[in-house]
Amino acid sequence: MALLALPVVGGLLAVPAGATSTDPPPTDAGADHHLRATPENVVWGGYPIDNEPGVTMGSGETVRVDTISGSGFTNPDITPTEYFAAFGVEPEEILADGVAFWESLPTRVNYGGPHVLTGPIYVEGAEPGDTIAIEILDLDTRVPYGVNSTGPTTGVMSTTYPGWREGDAPLDIVAEIPADAPGGVLPDVRQHLYRTGVHDGEEVVFVDDDIRVPLRPFLGIMAVAPPTGEFIGRTEGEGPPPSGVQISTPPGRFGGNLDVKDLTVGTTLYLPVYQDGAQVFLGDAHGVQGDGEVSGTAVEQSLSGTFRITVLDGVETAGPWAETEDHWITMGIHWDLDRAMRFSVGDTVDFLVREKGMTESKAYSLASIAVDYNAAEVVDGTQVVTGMIPKAVFVDELPEEPTTAPPATEEPSTTPPATEAPSTTPPAAEAPTTEAPTTSAPPPGGAVGDDGTAGGVARPTAPGGQLPDTGAGGAGTGLLAALALLTVGGVAVGLLRRGRLAAQ
Repeated sequence: MALLALPVVGGLLAVPAGATSTDPPPTDAGADHHLRATPENVVWGGYPIDNEPGVTMGSGETVRVDTISGSGFTNPDITPTEYFAAFGVEPEEILADGVAFWESLPTRVNYGGPHVLTGPIYVEGAEPGDTIAIEILDLDTRVPYGVNSTGPTTGVMSTTYPGWREGDAPLDIVAEIPADAPGGVLPDVRQHLYRTGVHDGEEVVFVDDDIRVPLRPFLGIMAVAPPTGEFIGRTEGEGPPPSGVQISTPPGRFGGNLDVKDLTVGTTLYLPVYQDGAQVFLGDAHGVQGDGEVSGTAVEQSLSGTFRITVLDGVETAGPWAETEDHWITMGIHWDLDRAMRFSVGDTVDFLVREKGMTESKAYSLASIAVDYNAAEVVDGTQVVTGMIPKAVFVDELPEEPTTAPPATEEPSTTPPATEAPSTTPPAAEAPTTEAPTTSAPPPGGAVGDDGTAGGVARPTAPGGQLPDTGAGGAGTGLLAALALLTVGGVAVGLLRRGRLAAQ
């Protein structure tokens, strides 16, 4: 979710005839812990360090987490009942923990972002320099509706968006605010409440009578407590926040407001650890979102999910990355979309060189012909480009094909088998091992600039010295070394390569 936090009224879209608006009951995943979104277990708009844990869990255990969408619960001037009633939502459909959060607003600290986050979750044994793996086991909708915002100056059309120029013609999106709208509306912005439910056995968003979008729930924010004293702003050069706490709007190497729609069930997100216990925050729940999140928000819809969190001890990575059954996902993060793209491409090339033994030239070629790059979100000031590296193009990643040939028939032996004397030496005892989540390769990691943004440009010096324009080995600096210096604000910044996974 982007910067918009104030509620604005729009029309309620009725559920089409023949469809049900009742979502299936949440999955009973039998998690080891359950972190509920009660007022003492949520924070508003930032990632404070060393807050009391909402739950403390062991590495490899599972936790069920409830989240609250900020829509309808973060404006002190209008009650949740009044806000949702404007869309036709009945009081019994409003989350009780959301109402309890709203009632706590007068005494609550707002760190500057619009998001309601559940946490922190402390993971035993997690220390700075480690990596945590967050496996997304299931996600369930908590209410049968969600809210999306549009307007002539929100999302990519915002007047604060990089590239906007004085004199540009405004986008002609008429926003008719009803005269009887409840207080606290933001002029020229319209919010759309969409019902969700089951149609033909599939959960969908009922956008219109003849438009149904399949639900694909995910959390826009999955974060660890950031490095002490390091802050990422919504714009380049923005100073530290007055509270001294990292706000929740821009993503960074700690994860955060990534808004990557692929972080759904079956995906594992990897994040570096900067504070003891990792201190995980989850929130900004979405029912569905398109890449880009161009209007400024997705379908903002409260979710519950079950997660397995595992500490990769002594393993260091420099930024968020993810893995699905079919892809490795790199994430380039920067205020400038071009640089975010370069970071993601550089990380792809680095991954292919390090893990697949390719030359940089051949890796760059494969990145161009086989890897899809998506603008995951372009509305949070700091932007995210994902690189989808397909596993299917690598023979060593394909499952073994079952043989259909009959087994060879062996001639029966007439020689009796040799008899072995029984051993009197007891078998060697194996030390117990703790297994990390199985991954087919270490993470792409990412490089981090002096500005704290994350991405995948590569090692300070490239192996082999690829010669430009030839792909042949030689004395050149190499493609990735050439990418390793970017100009930020007129100053050349060297990007520190900390490796995808570097054992301590």
